Amino acid sequence: MGDQGDGALRSLTDEDLKRNGRGSAVASRLRSAIRDRHIVPGERLTEASLAEKLGVSRTPVREGIEKLVADGLLSVAPSRGVVVTELSREQVVQLYALREVMEGAAASFAAAHASQGELAALRNLLGLMDKPKAPPAILAGFNSEFHRAIYSAAHNEFLSQAACRLDDFLILLPGTTYSAPNRPKQAQAEHKAMLQAMDKRDSRGAEEIARQHIREAQAIRLRMLFAGG
Repeated sequence: MGDQGDGALRSLTDEDLKRNGRGSAVASRLRSAIRDRHIVPGERLTEASLAEKLGVSRTPVREGIEKLVADGLLSVAPSRGVVVTELSREQVVQLYALREVMEGAAASFAAAHASQGELAALRNLLGLMDKPKAPPAILAGFNSEFHRAIYSAAHNEFLSQAACRLDDFLILLPGTTYSAPNRPKQAQAEHKAMLQAMDKRDSRGAEEIARQHIREAQAIRLRMLFAGG
């Protein structure tokens, strides 16, 4: 379980509250705490405890919780109250099915529209990931940057907005597929093939490589989360 006393749930500052509004500031802090695993799927949250840790009254805490319940990051469980959402196997499959379509579209659009500068930035990120023995968390961070850069290079604002929404659910998945044996090397080969297709302005090829990349990640994720999945 996570630790609600961790720094991710330190008291909100006056600047936080003024910049975002009290309820939104609480929601933002809770979202960050979920992303950083300070609070984890299945963990129960209470208004009183959160209000104490964040240094605010229960009203903005209630508003922040309601926002994250509406966004799907928190759920109301019978007899338990508010908990961080736990995704079922079927939900994970659905999440990756959508991610496959979106990542494929982003790679296709990037192959058609990326500038030379954007392609150079992707090559630089590939270089940073070319260290298969680096800690999985470090590689996962570079991997996220690489995929965000592809969305940016796609030059489709609606796709980018959808990707941000998808990220909200991806943070509910524990760990990283980079911790699986041989995944760093395999993922790097897939990234290189994807970028080569983009360099050639091969939209169809980039899309198929990206979709296969996500299918491989899904298979690993299901094995990690659901024994025999």
